Amino acid sequence: MKTVSLILTTYNSEENLGKTLKSIEKQDYPSIEILIKDGGSTDGTLHIIDVYSKISKYVVRWCTGRDDGIYDAMNQGYAMAAGDIIVFFNDLFQENTVVSKMVQLIEDNPKCVGAHADLVYATDEKVVRYWKMGPQKSLHSGWMPGHPTLFLKREIYEKYGLYNPEYRIAADYEFMIRFLKDKENQLAYLPEVIIRMYYGGTSTGNTGSYLLSLKEGHRALKDNGIKGAFVVDILRTCRVLHQFVIKERK
Repeated sequence: MKTVSLILTTYNSEENLGKTLKSIEKQDYPSIEILIKDGGSTDGTLHIIDVYSKISKYVVRWCTGRDDGIYDAMNQGYAMAAGDIIVFFNDLFQENTVVSKMVQLIEDNPKCVGAHADLVYATDEKVVRYWKMGPQKSLHSGWMPGHPTLFLKREIYEKYGLYNPEYRIAADYEFMIRFLKDKENQLAYLPEVIIRMYYGGTSTGNTGSYLLSLKEGHRALKDNGIKGAFVVDILRTCRVLHQFVIKERK
């Protein structure tokens, strides 16, 4: 049975961390390890992590200390991981079979390097938007999987490297471009919402952060030699805007 590494990054996250850990603990997949990189929290986050590490049914490893932002923290979390499948996770699983479904999907599609699915961005009260990109398409169409839904085989990180902390808000997008521009890297797709993402994070918190995300996204395309970067920017923006108006299909 393949081991799934769930990598969490925290910093003064006591408000949501307990809910995130609870959604992990409900998973029915038995072979999970949990790696938590904390940035030196000063609220109750460390207490929550410490207690959870002692009572979880899963193996939990964690550390705390300063880092150079979220992507540096993600890289440090990866350094603690030993799993076959890597997942960066800071939100909520929609049901207790998510990990099992995604692992099975990868095993059913051995030519794929991983899998992705749909997600929703939500506050406590309501869903703000859906992320439904569908099956894999060309990067030139503006298509891009939702990074929080990515379940990737470890060898992708071994081959293409980790997240570039010089990007402050779009290193996940740059990383996905880096490995997806190689057309042999195919992702399986589960047409279900598997993640409920806390709205108001690094790239969704305000207009300024979203504009910075677009700027860094354009840079990521250029840095990776993607032709027609401005056209891709426009198509990607249209796809993102569409997420605010589409309704979830029942």
